[in-house]
Amino acid sequence: MRVEIVAVGTELLLGQIPDTNSQWLGEQLAANGIASHFHQHVGDNHERIVLAFRTALARSDAVIVCGGLGPTQDDITRAALAEVMNAPLERHEDIVESIRKMFDSRGRTMPDNNLFQADVPRGASIIVQTRGTAPGLICPVGLKVVYAVPGVPYEMTDMFERAILPDLLARERAGGTTSVITSRVLRTWGASESALAEAVGERFEALSDDGRVTIAFLASGIEGIKVRITARGDDAEHARSLLENEELLVRRLISERFGDIIFGVDEETMEDAIASRLLERGLTLGVAESVTGGLIASRLVNIAGASKWFRGGVVSYASEVKFDLLGVAPGPVVSGDAAKAMATGVRRVLGSDIGLSVTGVAGPEEQDGQPAGTVFVGIAIGDDVEEVALRLPGDRPRIRSYSAISALDALRRALDRLG
Repeated sequence: MRVEIVAVGTELLLGQIPDTNSQWLGEQLAANGIASHFHQHVGDNHERIVLAFRTALARSDAVIVCGGLGPTQDDITRAALAEVMNAPLERHEDIVESIRKMFDSRGRTMPDNNLFQADVPRGASIIVQTRGTAPGLICPVGLKVVYAVPGVPYEMTDMFERAILPDLLARERAGGTTSVITSRVLRTWGASESALAEAVGERFEALSDDGRVTIAFLASGIEGIKVRITARGDDAEHARSLLENEELLVRRLISERFGDIIFGVDEETMEDAIASRLLERGLTLGVAESVTGGLIASRLVNIAGASKWFRGGVVSYASEVKFDLLGVAPGPVVSGDAAKAMATGVRRVLGSDIGLSVTGVAGPEEQDGQPAGTVFVGIAIGDDVEEVALRLPGDRPRIRSYSAISALDALRRALDRLG
């Protein structure tokens, strides 16, 4: 089955907002072994939306449309779908009542414009809305189908997972596809996408003819590079076996080339990796941040139950705070010695087993004779104190974000060396 994604909204064409919906949908479709060969953007114009839908249906088996289901005059996806289906729009009073109840629950009166969200092309099915006002639509067009969902990301993801993906998989089975698809994502930090692809190049060649197992890469910015392995088997056990065998081979190739850069699997974040290691060893952590300004602490407290192992953080942005509170010797503060002193100092101040620190230059100007992107990480575990020197690329926001995850990765590696 081939699925096409159409994102509706002039704001997308103007670059006023990023199209994260198509990106997320493409990733989800690929993870489930569903081909997505084309993505389209189209503005809020009836004729062009109709053309986009007809073009998509001419070359794909199913179309997912994001956006244009709101209550305003430029929300015209429903009317365009009705034209493509050659069917009239019909108002569903049960949808009107559902929208009205949502407004009542918030102590507000429903504007008349919201009535348009209850208009449904004849023959379409409803995807019940649970997070907003606009219901989704499942619209048969001959032997093909168009799914329409709101452009609000958390409403779109809910409808995709709850209604669209199960329907797509059911259509695949009805069409004679009875295989089971499973996937795993290896999350890495410390290697480029091209270098990873080169490292596992022999697996691409080995897998190219069979097609049962595929490998793909997803550059995720400040979260590193994801390596997704997808396996299609005759049944669940067969798919699992294919996946596990390929994962072992890919892990070996990555490890031989780069060492221990895989920090998590699937949805595991770098902070998840830190939390599990600290809990396993019964250790607590305190952080001292300069260049990151609290980003590390913010990431750590995203983990539920962080208070069991995270003592707290000190944002020692001013040099005087480093000197007076953390015991850093007066002098340049962008250095390995300063980072080590900060780690030792925060461990003492917060009473933690481990101290983690980061100091550096986010730019654009130099500091202490060091160029932007120069970062030092300090790690104090017992009497052992180490420094890690980094040169990070990018502008000020990227350098700060890269510094945070790089410091956590350095801590992950130090914890692993403890055994």
